[in-house]
Amino acid sequence: MTSSNDIRATFLDYFARNGHEIVPSAPLVPRNDPTLMFVNSGMVPFKNVFTGQERRDYLRATSAQKCVRAGGKHNDLDNVGYTARHHTFFEMLGNFSFGDYFKEQAITHAWTLLTRDFALPKDRLLVTVYHSDDEAASLWRKIAGLPEDRIIRIKTDDNFWRMADIGPCGPSSEIFYDHGPHIAGGPPGSPEEDGDRFIEIWNLVFMQYVEDAAKTLTPLPRPSIDTGMGLERFAAIMQGKHDNYDTDTLRALILASAEASGTDPDGPHKTSHRVIADHLRATAFVIADGVLPSNEGRGYVLRRIMRRAMRHAHMLGQRDPFIYRLVPALIRQMGVAYPELPRAEPLIVETLKLEESKFATMLERGLALLDDEVARLGATAPLPGAVAFKLYDTFGFPLDLTEDALREQNRTLDRPGFDTAMAEQRARARAAWAGSGDAATETIWFDLKETLGASEFLGYSMEDSDATITALIVDGQPAPTATTGQSVAIILNQTPFYAESGGQVGDTGTLTAENLLIRITDTQKKAGDLFIHYGIVESGTATLDQTIHATIDHTRRTAIRAHHSATHLLHEALRQELGPHVTQKGSLNAPDRLRFDISQPRPITPDELRTVERAVNARIRENTEVETRLMTPDEAVKRGAMALFGEKYGDEVRVVAMGKGDATKSAYSIELCGGTHVTRTGDIGAFRILAESGVAAGIRRIEAVTGSAALTAIETDADLLATAAATLKIPATELPTRLNALLDDRKRLERQIAELQRKLATGASAAAIEDIAGIKLAARNLGDVAPRDLKSIADSILKSMGSGIAAVISTAEGKASIVIGVSEDLTKTHNAVTLVRAAAEALGGKGGGGRPDMAQAGGPDATQAEAALDAIRAALAA
Repeated sequence: MTSSNDIRATFLDYFARNGHEIVPSAPLVPRNDPTLMFVNSGMVPFKNVFTGQERRDYLRATSAQKCVRAGGKHNDLDNVGYTARHHTFFEMLGNFSFGDYFKEQAITHAWTLLTRDFALPKDRLLVTVYHSDDEAASLWRKIAGLPEDRIIRIKTDDNFWRMADIGPCGPSSEIFYDHGPHIAGGPPGSPEEDGDRFIEIWNLVFMQYVEDAAKTLTPLPRPSIDTGMGLERFAAIMQGKHDNYDTDTLRALILASAEASGTDPDGPHKTSHRVIADHLRATAFVIADGVLPSNEGRGYVLRRIMRRAMRHAHMLGQRDPFIYRLVPALIRQMGVAYPELPRAEPLIVETLKLEESKFATMLERGLALLDDEVARLGATAPLPGAVAFKLYDTFGFPLDLTEDALREQNRTLDRPGFDTAMAEQRARARAAWAGSGDAATETIWFDLKETLGASEFLGYSMEDSDATITALIVDGQPAPTATTGQSVAIILNQTPFYAESGGQVGDTGTLTAENLLIRITDTQKKAGDLFIHYGIVESGTATLDQTIHATIDHTRRTAIRAHHSATHLLHEALRQELGPHVTQKGSLNAPDRLRFDISQPRPITPDELRTVERAVNARIRENTEVETRLMTPDEAVKRGAMALFGEKYGDEVRVVAMGKGDATKSAYSIELCGGTHVTRTGDIGAFRILAESGVAAGIRRIEAVTGSAALTAIETDADLLATAAATLKIPATELPTRLNALLDDRKRLERQIAELQRKLATGASAAAIEDIAGIKLAARNLGDVAPRDLKSIADSILKSMGSGIAAVISTAEGKASIVIGVSEDLTKTHNAVTLVRAAAEALGGKGGGGRPDMAQAGGPDATQAEAALDAIRAALAA
């Protein structure tokens, strides 16, 4: 059997032999297309190359690209598990020509690879072409020798590809494989084309036109080739299967699921095993590429995929976390081709375990509620949309899981009803929201960006510069001037002020000219790269086109630089100590501290933090030069730079390297970063971790300081130790032992005091017992006795009295607490709750509660303790 790994290798090797650059799979989070949730085809990483925005040092490429289709326009999630060829995760094999070869060579490569290297029978292959593409049809006849009846002309857009409504486009040619007459279905273009006999395996896009808004096609000066062949579909053919889920990789995961759950892989739970196998791949690869489950964006789509798999694990009878146990099986199948999987294994496993644990309770509750609602319906009635919305909105049960559960019962959902309920909720939310007007103000920046262009930042090498005021915004509107006392937002043609981004806070400083001083309190970035300086005119009048001198706060910027540079060293130290799964999930680099959030499934131990802190300080003491270079993103990654996937990088990026390297890379830390940094690591001064905490599922936060703030933190800790040691008159090294002994002594003395107070309170003479209306009353103010001991003291007094009422008050810490106990023989005539409420009123309190034989209350005025006891006496005498 030809394995999926063999197919992938054969494909890439063929095109490498024919002058193509093997390009590794891009991450699933697109770097060059913010319109996509995930990379969903092989050409996405090359999009800017095709449009001319990016140039590479090769004209031919081939790749095996990871793809996910589970959100937005390209969403196959609901069909996964129920069909033979739908997946959330799949691999796309492709070859690409960027203005090099065109139709003839593309067709030659495809036919040669399929019929010679993969040895597919020629009589099982047929092709489609766009109905007017005579050139492609002629080439298929010439190169493949295909007769006219196996070259099918298609008039629809199925065979005409567009990147967007306007831009590059062109006809395409699809290659189909005939599984044989024993399977129902007809060739493409026929009435029976939806059958499964003829399966598309490869699509060749001939990018030869540019389409404008008027739908006019203009030939491209350098036409290009974009092809894609689904690995899973092709593996089914090569392995003699008709169902993708019967191929080696997916079948191995299905068998692992069946073995772990103790169920038949091909029995009643067949669909569940298929869903789990597919969703395991999508989940693991998405997490490995830096996405964690959340309630929005990519994290939300990931959570949907995970929860759908978890529901099917629940259907297999699994009540404890299950999916994470299958990760090793996935890594055995795909870890060699995609080394990011084994590197991220700890993070994948821990994330799955955590999500499954949280999801279990919600799933049980949601399914029970759904079953109750379905039981009220007729045999074929759809589930009302309002019910589905209630499950979604009130109980957090995702709509797709409701639909999936209904599908198992051959029941539908009233989707319009659900949409109506959702729209009504949104309308209520809009009506309840009072807008601030900020959104309207934001549109100003986009208008100014179109007029002024991007701001030029000088702050990497300068801390002050001359500049021209190009825009003034006062009270949210453009203005020609800004005068003394006014708050103003200012745009300059060039600036040394850093605008807040990448976790680094914005600069502060001054703008000055003759008779003008503007104090800048913050700098922000709007409309992508428009720098906005927020400030107050302290003296003079600012005018448009005025030349000013911009100066940042040097001391503040120096502290910010130190914290930002330390964050880079901290990031690398954490990865070396905890593992390569650690990635940045948020940061703050301010003048007084740094805050760094990372992907980490468990708390970081004190020993690990100590090791990390030492590693950072070691890099600081090396005092190596911090190197900053501009290079292409590809060059940066080749050099070992860490890129934050999901960030958009242009043709050039700043690569910041610091610390001594080793045999594996040229510097200790290499990252893509647009922030400002120290010149040498020694400029950081020192590094001190202050705290470590959890901020979200799978996210840990580290807070630290550098420079003089770090020294101050160390000195403060040392002073506290010295003061404590001096107070106890012992060396600081003996503090832990002595403190433990003191705590033990305190607990022992507290027990002794409580016991003595109890004896004192219960051992008073009989004269302390009053007789009021024939009822014995022991009424005592116990002073600083702990309130928690009052009930046991009252109980002891009652036992010594036999019959009567005990009222005891504590005035510890200036507050009054009172407990009243009534012997059982008196509870029918005297209720402890009634008595304690009378006492509480005298203490300035309200209420009180308990049982007829024992009740407790309190009040803020401890000076009225005797008045409270008198209130009890009065109640008994009444």
